Formats: sequence, structure tokens, C-alpha cells
Amino acid sequence: MKKIFALFSVIFCLAAPLAAEEASKDVSAVDPMDSSGFVILTDVVPDVILEMRYFSTYNFVGKRINGYEVPIAMLTKEAAEALKKVSDELIQKGYRLKIFDAYRPQRAVNQFAEWAKDLNDTKMKEYFYPELDKSVLFPQGYIDYKSGHSRGSAIDLTLFDMKTEKEVDMGGTFDYFGGLSHPDYKGITEEQYKNRMILREAMLKHGFQPLFSEWWHFYLKDEPYPDTYFDFPIKMK
Repeated sequence: MKKIFALFSVIFCLAAPLAAEEASKDVSAVDPMDSSGFVILTDVVPDVILEMRYFSTYNFVGKRINGYEVPIAMLTKEAAEALKKVSDELIQKGYRLKIFDAYRPQRAVNQFAEWAKDLNDTKMKEYFYPELDKSVLFPQGYIDYKSGHSRGSAIDLTLFDMKTEKEVDMGGTFDYFGGLSHPDYKGITEEQYKNRMILREAMLKHGFQPLFSEWWHFYLKDEPYPDTYFDFPIKMK
């Protein structure tokens, strides 16, 4: 019996490191340039409206951002499928989802960081951060060297009212740096706050989590690539 126990102990000791090594391989095996786990959002959620701000020049940098080669939205398959449920529910209430940004290549995040370091470049200040000095964008967390968007399951969006054919009034605009953008900001009207909560409640119901500082930003709670920051460019597959 002692010999059998000793044999099993040896097998376990050999297997444990191998299992750990295999688990490590699984994590590290995710190639940041591999887009196979992603979909073009409109292929899964055809009802969304796109206004891809970083493909345009109307954003806080003031120019098209690196990696945005075409004006489409991409997400992981899991996030897109969850968003389809959100879209289906809100359509029944008279709304469509309008998308500003989804997957964001790491090269775009790098460009944001370099832009934030250049304190002399303030040409878009009056539109996106009129109340802030550009020097506080890093310390206050508006700009960082990593973004959940680069993991592929975060999205920036708002509601579009199909009756009025206009964006719903959220009491603040996308990518505005300041307290106004906090979901629970008290300086907006009751109607504007209610609109924020319509979007928030639908997103939470279908597996997304909010960001405390941006009413428009949500990420899939059970995101498939929590440790990978992808860098493939946004283009048609």
C-alpha cells in the first residue's frame, strides 16, 4: 500500500507542474493580432446605428485615430451576442442603439497617451474638456496606457429614439471629460437621468457592467479575454 501511495504521489507531483504549464500556455497563447474571436457588430446586431468617432476627426484628439481603417464596430462574439439581447429589448420600447466605439486597438490607446503628453495640443478642448486643464487627464484617469476596449468586450453607446429620429437626451455628450459624464451626476434633469437609467438597466440585465465615470461605457462582465489587449486594426474581414 505504501508503494502504491508513493507512486501516486510521484504521478501527482509530475502532473501538477504540467497542468500549471498548460494553463499558462492557454493564457499566453492568445495572440493580440488574432481577430478570429471577433465579429463585425452589424453582422450580429443589424439594428445598431454607427457613428464611429475615432474614424472621424470629431473626437478629443481632432484627427482619425490609428487602427481605425474603416468606420465599423467590432466586438468579441460573446459581447456582440449579449448586445443583441439588449438591442432586441430596447427596440420593443422604441429605441435603437447608437454606437460610438467598440473594440479599440492598442495602437489607438498609445496614440491617446502620446496626445495627452503634449500639453500644447488643445485644439479640441472647448468641445471635450473645457473645464479641465489637459495636465490632469492622466492623474484623473481620463487617459491611460491600457483600455478595456482593447480586450474587445467594451462598448460606448447611447439611445436613439425612433419616434423623434434623434439621439435621446442624456444630459451630456460622449467623451466629455468631467463630472457631467458620471452616470449618477445630479446636475441634470429628471428626464435626462431617467434616460441614462433606461440604457443602464438594459445593459446590466444582459450581462454588461457600467463604468463609474462614463454613462456611455459598458463592458461584458464575463469577457472572454480579460488579460489580452488586442492590436489588430479595424477592417472588414
